[in-house]
Amino acid sequence: MSKFREVTELLLLVALIFACHASKKITDPLLPAFDIEGHRGCRGLMPENTLPAMMKALELGVTTLEMDAVITKDKQVILSHEPFFNHEITTGPDGKYITEQDERKLNIYKMTYAQTQTYDVGLKPHPRFPNQRRLKATKPLLREVIENVEAYHKLKGGPQVFYNIETKTQPATDGTYHPAPEEFVKTLMNVIHGEKIGERVIIQSFDFRTLQVIHKRFPNMKTAALVEDFDKRTLTEQLNALGFIPTIYSPAYSLVTPELVIKCHEQGIKVIPWTVNDKESIDKMKAAGVDGIISDYPDLLTNKP
Repeated sequence: MSKFREVTELLLLVALIFACHASKKITDPLLPAFDIEGHRGCRGLMPENTLPAMMKALELGVTTLEMDAVITKDKQVILSHEPFFNHEITTGPDGKYITEQDERKLNIYKMTYAQTQTYDVGLKPHPRFPNQRRLKATKPLLREVIENVEAYHKLKGGPQVFYNIETKTQPATDGTYHPAPEEFVKTLMNVIHGEKIGERVIIQSFDFRTLQVIHKRFPNMKTAALVEDFDKRTLTEQLNALGFIPTIYSPAYSLVTPELVIKCHEQGIKVIPWTVNDKESIDKMKAAGVDGIISDYPDLLTNKP
């Protein structure tokens, strides 16, 4: 055999191994072929990040429940998009709506879990989601959500759903609105491991520090790199900043192009954009070849009432 032929066959073998590896990551049997994610449960229909929103999303047939996690003073993990009580959705213990001027004073990291339960997040009409159902609701424990979702599955049967959990951290507010990444991840993972759902969990974040801790401490966990629409870095620059290849690249949907999807797939990365809320945009994302969609209106994807 000639030296040229040996080198050629070796290169072909390396290419085949890489292709198989990339293909395996893209078609991971533990992940849905096309992931329908209910954003904050189903924010367009029910109060966000509440137990009713998650249960409604299950009824609609989502494959993944997307949610946000924060930590209380007594180290409880609860669902909340902000580490404080957002004025758009909150009614105080006195029955009055929380104002924008006061919201950041209601720091969840400085409250016990019991204190957080005196604030309602389901009765105030949402200014941007007029079809959202109004009902009494509080910010639930992550553990409570998981237990109810798993009980629903046992009762109804069918495929088990995934949990896409965002860590709400940023460098500027370490120790003020949340613990530093190491402690945040440890506290969150204690719940996930305690509920024995790790194989069906994705940890997502705009704060790459928490993803880096996850990758180092829990290398088998699925991760999603969230990217804002104002992030002008290239995909390569973002991945270099992250320092490893995530399971999912999750950009604002305005950033998605067929070329971006191809580049991600070449590296074995799924593309699941946020937050896609109308049929035209959904169709555009599907045409671009994305692997799933995060939406406030998952009923648009499942076609269930």
